[in-house]
Amino acid sequence: MRKLSIICLLLMLLGLIGQDVFAHVPYVENRDFSQRLPFKIRDSVENSMAIYALLYNGKDVDVYTFEVTEPVRVFVSSVVPICPAYESFLPWFAVVGPGLPLPEEELPFEIPEGYGAVVVKHSGSNDTLEQFCEPVGGKYYYLGPIFDETVSEPGTYYVYYWDPEQRRGDYIASIGFKEFTFDQLTFIEQLHVLIYSPLIRLNLELHTRCPQNDLPACP
Repeated sequence: MRKLSIICLLLMLLGLIGQDVFAHVPYVENRDFSQRLPFKIRDSVENSMAIYALLYNGKDVDVYTFEVTEPVRVFVSSVVPICPAYESFLPWFAVVGPGLPLPEEELPFEIPEGYGAVVVKHSGSNDTLEQFCEPVGGKYYYLGPIFDETVSEPGTYYVYYWDPEQRRGDYIASIGFKEFTFDQLTFIEQLHVLIYSPLIRLNLELHTRCPQNDLPACP
């Protein structure tokens, strides 16, 4: 049955490949994205990617980095699967870099000297958030707060994700706004789509049970 499901998913993906469907490039956290070993965005930070990650425990802080050499639009958001276990789970994140204001909040990490930070936090409950269906992954998510600004100061920038309530949970670091059709992606990016999309469809990237039977069918 599992083999049949995977074959069906691959056929679905091959059908999408032949269409002008715009999407992000998926990544899965196979190791903890720490300060010492962050996730490095090697292409333009404007290109849309979705990193399916996990805050392992209350003290876990995930780190992403990218380089800025000229003014660039930076789009970042925090997305959480709609699961019973995550009804009150939505991580905060901070964009850290040169030229940004000093944060007023106390942070669970140190920022480099001369750097500032914009903290994007969530208050309330997830039932107040917009819900959306991601068509390639085939699941519904809560769309959290967004950072969408142009930064111009050259240097290394960081994005930190953590949960101020110190909970464990799955989330997506959604970074970038430019989406592409399958044939516009590089060969490596195409492999990411073909390898990770079936896993996400089968909930294999999650670390909790996530029934969505009460939600409408996802296209």
